[in-house]
Amino acid sequence: MNWDQIEGNWKQAKGKVKEKWGKLTDDDLDVASGKKDQLVGKIQERYGCAKEEAEKQADEFARGYKQ
Repeated sequence: MNWDQIEGNWKQAKGKVKEKWGKLTDDDLDVASGKKDQLVGKIQERYGCAKEEAEKQADEFARGYKQ
């Protein structure tokens, strides 16, 4: 699935995102609102990883995400 689809279904996707990245708060998810770059920034912030790693994780999530 691509990020446009995830963004369009963000309310449903939030639960799966929270399962994968449990340190993200509801406020973090509201700020991200399905936008990959925002989510990547929040993953970096909460997990202390490099941007490349956060992007890799987000891309893997998108590939495996099923509604």
